Amino acid sequence: MTVHKEAVPAHKYGLYPPVPAALLPAVPLGLRAVLDLVVSGEATSRAEIARRTGLARSTVGQHVGHLVGHGILEEIESGESVRGRPPRVLTLSPRAGTVAVADIDTSGARVAIADLTGRMLAQETVPVRIEAGPDVVLEAVSERILGLLEEAGRDPRRVREVVIALPGPVDVGRGCAVRPTGMPGWDGHPAAALLGARFRAPARVDNDANLMALGEASRREADTPLLCLKIGAGMGAGLVTASGDIYRGADGAEGDVGHIPAVEGSDTLCTCGNVGCVRAVASHRAVLRALDIPETTDDDPRHGERELAERIADSDPLAVRALREAATAIGEVAAMLVLIYNPRTLVLGGPLNDLSDDLLSGVRAVVYRRALPLTTRALVITTTLPDSTSTLQGGIVLALRDVFSEQGIARLLVDNAGTD
Repeated sequence: MTVHKEAVPAHKYGLYPPVPAALLPAVPLGLRAVLDLVVSGEATSRAEIARRTGLARSTVGQHVGHLVGHGILEEIESGESVRGRPPRVLTLSPRAGTVAVADIDTSGARVAIADLTGRMLAQETVPVRIEAGPDVVLEAVSERILGLLEEAGRDPRRVREVVIALPGPVDVGRGCAVRPTGMPGWDGHPAAALLGARFRAPARVDNDANLMALGEASRREADTPLLCLKIGAGMGAGLVTASGDIYRGADGAEGDVGHIPAVEGSDTLCTCGNVGCVRAVASHRAVLRALDIPETTDDDPRHGERELAERIADSDPLAVRALREAATAIGEVAAMLVLIYNPRTLVLGGPLNDLSDDLLSGVRAVVYRRALPLTTRALVITTTLPDSTSTLQGGIVLALRDVFSEQGIARLLVDNAGTD
């Protein structure tokens, strides 16, 4: 199938929508068991699969043959043999497909593609501001994803899932942002539906703090429940439960903690219309505003981050005081969340992460003082991993869970039939 933007004139993203779930074939339990074992690495040969599943070797052979024939698995010689013919090893085929993810933030977007083992193949930053509106941002993100696919030699027809992270409340079911602040034009915009049609694959939209939390939980193998606080232009929280799932509220507003009052008596106006919200007094943007540091310049979209880091490194008293005051306010909110959720791990992320020592010490002091000993005795408080890809990694994890669900496997079989 050839990619045509004009294939569906009704909207500018037109390809064709993915095959509806109701039209997907049923997946035999045995076939799914075979694929699960290979994907997890628990079994890499037909004999191992037969032992673990209890299926007859002939049945295993049929399922393996079906998966190999559809380009989902491949069987290769391992090259390790004591004598005789080298054993054959089953692995995911590079032709099985790719997932695409994007972390859209206020000052830019990061996009990445990964294979179905979860290995990130490429990533890049797209200099497009979220305030440019969804049409401009999604077009720029889509074009860069297609560029990465081409550069990596990946077939755009075999994108299996697209996941987009947004810095605001998200209705996951509808695939759109819901009344976000500082995101003109995004409220109710059908981002998931449009991207799904563009790539002819299922697409999901989620909150960036949720995906950051999922990425941190999967990468560091941290103890769960894991609570992640993203401190950027605003402030959001994501919680990964003990079962490894993202906690979701009733309407997509879970984790929008930036509007919790943090400083008593503050008259600082927040974007929500209230005063004293932690977003307004302690976010990265609020700290920059207090120090009269421009968040971005024409030459440097990360100007504010860099200048604040330099001032802190030089022990500038105003900068140090502003950061300490922000850490205290963030700590008050973090302590409240620790009391409510009793997480095992608390992770701080976002641009202030570059100032981890100053931020961590302030937040820790408040949390240990304000939360009860039972909630903090085994609590680990840390910062996100230094490469800043946790949100992208969380998107990859979420995408692969869908790809290897029952519906996802059925879609793989349908999409890989007759495409060569």
